[in-house]
Amino acid sequence: MDEIREIGYDTIEFWSWWDRDVEKIARTARELGLGIASVCTKMESLVDASKRDAFVAGLRESIAVAGQLGCKVLIAQAGAELASVPREEQQRSMIEGLKIAAPLLEEAGVTLVLEPLNTLVDHKGYYLYSSEEAFHIIREVGSPNVKLVFDIYHQQIMEGNVLANIIPNLELIGHFHAAGNPGRHELSTGELHYDRIFEAIDAAGYEGYMGLEYFPVAAPAEGLKALLGS
Repeated sequence: MDEIREIGYDTIEFWSWWDRDVEKIARTARELGLGIASVCTKMESLVDASKRDAFVAGLRESIAVAGQLGCKVLIAQAGAELASVPREEQQRSMIEGLKIAAPLLEEAGVTLVLEPLNTLVDHKGYYLYSSEEAFHIIREVGSPNVKLVFDIYHQQIMEGNVLANIIPNLELIGHFHAAGNPGRHELSTGELHYDRIFEAIDAAGYEGYMGLEYFPVAAPAEGLKALLGS
């Protein structure tokens, strides 16, 4: 964490909290003046209604941890598609679960962001891959504390037209992830013109964070420094 601060970043994010020393992370972040943009909520299936109680229990724990970390965004995933259950029923389970989550999030001042992933390269069998379906779910839940994390890498693989999908739905997006495509490496690699994408998102009024969720080819510090200077 101290290296991140030295490079020039003032905010970090990470995935799982349940296998880490949360108290130490919170203390170190405070000492270094680092904010924590997001962490994941405990991963329980949203499409499987039989896992609803486990999802809510994990969310309660995650909200408490977010408070310790001073973190305002929790990332949730839908879970694997259930082959024997109609998609309409799985979508309904997600909406119902997120509606139960909404008042807990609103009371805590935390936003839960639902993440579509690509099923062609990295996450075969995952339920939620369409940004259109994800935006529909968020609208149906109808809470300002339940939004979408738009992962530009994943959605470029699944559907392209990233700005055409982002800008009209920006009020439903609470967080972004970015990586180069193909390969999921530095943003300067691949086919995505990130300078243009970032300019358009900024111009549209987005004020949240852009998480750098890539696997570096060069030394991590080199890529992070280069991105700050771009």
